[in-house]
Amino acid sequence: MVGAVKRVAVLGSTGSIGRQTLDVIRSIPQRFRVVGLAAGKNLKLLAGQVEEFRPEFIGCPSEDADIEQLKHSVDIKNNLLSLEEIAASPEVDIVVMATSGKAGLRPLLAALRAGKDVALANKESLVSAGEIITAEVKQNSARIRPVDSEHSAIWQCLSGENKEAARIILTASGGPFRQFSPERLAEVTPAQALQHPSWRMGKKVTIDSATLMNKGLEVIEAHWLFHTPYGRIDVLVHPQSIIHSMVEFVDGSIKAQLSYPDMRLPIQYALTYPERLPNPRLPRLDWSLVRSLDFEMPDYDKFPCLRLAIEAGKQGGTCPAVLCAADEVAVELFLAGRIRFNDIAGIIARTLEQHQVVASPTLEEIEAADAWAREMLLKTAGGVK
Repeated sequence: MVGAVKRVAVLGSTGSIGRQTLDVIRSIPQRFRVVGLAAGKNLKLLAGQVEEFRPEFIGCPSEDADIEQLKHSVDIKNNLLSLEEIAASPEVDIVVMATSGKAGLRPLLAALRAGKDVALANKESLVSAGEIITAEVKQNSARIRPVDSEHSAIWQCLSGENKEAARIILTASGGPFRQFSPERLAEVTPAQALQHPSWRMGKKVTIDSATLMNKGLEVIEAHWLFHTPYGRIDVLVHPQSIIHSMVEFVDGSIKAQLSYPDMRLPIQYALTYPERLPNPRLPRLDWSLVRSLDFEMPDYDKFPCLRLAIEAGKQGGTCPAVLCAADEVAVELFLAGRIRFNDIAGIIARTLEQHQVVASPTLEEIEAADAWAREMLLKTAGGVK
């Protein structure tokens, strides 16, 4: 209902997207009430969020976290629930799925089965189980509101249109190494890779942006979110990150969504849709400082993760789940200094090559493929560096 106070659960509240979601809610407090918060290991920050927002439900931290420590850290009686229980609670109107990796899949399905609106920032769930998730959306009249800036842009461009897109054009900044030679890429350090030129994000997605894996995952997401064949989804490098994506229609007309690169804008749009609300905390573009808008085609040879992701999406079945799991482990190994930047794509490719694909998998088969990929990649990485 337009104008009503929405009861929000933020799963992954201590991560980058979760923190920015709470910042949006602070900006428009009269429109939202936080009823659920869930996080992993950052108990100190979670305790502070609980003290501030006083939610009815707190999500159980990861198994190795000290739950008793959390209970003693907050001076309030809360229901300590699983992420699935919070996501499906009748006390929740909209679920912000800001968890990363495979941890978001079952809570997302729980929310959809309960017919919830979900503001989705967890790429890996939709990439790994797109067929299952889209079936649940349809069966339960649930709705996914994309939080990624690129998919939010496409969603906004399609608003009011009665014809499907002829072509979707996902823009990419190109990351910090767009102009690096292959030789320089081999020497990239984790500290360098964590310096994204446009966006403030968590470590995993920042490294994925540097390898362009993130853009490949977004191609798979766009395929499922907008029911668009892969042959009608393109990637275009746009270093300024002002155009967040574009949609071309059958008559050749192209719509683009532009804004300052700040994740709080697509988060707010997902929370307030179909309304647009003023927020003085959101930055505005200063056109006197925008000297040019540049575009170029991505270099698939220099950044093979982009091709790997698109090929895995086209193959389907359990391939995307293996891709996500292998990428997650490879990024962890790189950040730990155990492999080089250029090794990330190679060991993911070898893991995919050894996988026996299951077509139209069940949830259990997707989770089994995920576990297999993690184990296989760690064995493969044993001989690297």
